[in-house]
Amino acid sequence: MATIPLFTVRRPRKKIAKRQLELRDRLWPDLPQERLWTRHTHDGFTTLPKAMPLMMSIMDDLAKGHPVSSTYLELWCRTFDENFVTLSKAREIAFHSGFYGQRAERTWRARLNILEDLGFISLREGPSGPASYALIYNPYKVIQDHYARRTPGVRADKYNALIERAIEIGDESLSPPKPAENSAPEPNSGQVGNVQTNDAPVKDPFA
Repeated sequence: MATIPLFTVRRPRKKIAKRQLELRDRLWPDLPQERLWTRHTHDGFTTLPKAMPLMMSIMDDLAKGHPVSSTYLELWCRTFDENFVTLSKAREIAFHSGFYGQRAERTWRARLNILEDLGFISLREGPSGPASYALIYNPYKVIQDHYARRTPGVRADKYNALIERAIEIGDESLSPPKPAENSAPEPNSGQVGNVQTNDAPVKDPFA
């Protein structure tokens, strides 16, 4: 039996990263590494879609003068890969979302309600009140639904840009549904629907 040779294929990303680092080092030759933040040397990071800035802009367009993107991003940064966050520290979360003063928590809760109304999150009641827990949905899908329904505030140019960005970074959330695979035809059972067929040969009347 012939032996199949094994080839080591390097991921294109490594080559791109190498070129980027080389260019950075030439532009900033005296850059101290401690001035940079990277997940390889620091803790306290989260997984974030690369198209998030554009999606946050679309969220604010949908919110009609009541920006919700900072509230959404703060929720996202408090989750891990389970897409779920406990809202027990309401005042703290509100402050980190950019709201302060006497009406901070009230304004923050209003933004939560807008996010839920738009379908980006789902809230559940608990010990901290009506908004004690939040579930975060796939923002690509939520925006796609709004575009399909032609919700006021969704701009075609931004949605098309989001499609292009998703293709560029390899996210398939907005890809058309794949066609269903055709199942193998069942053996002829002598029936078509509810009609009984006659398997006997048909005599040609002109024979």
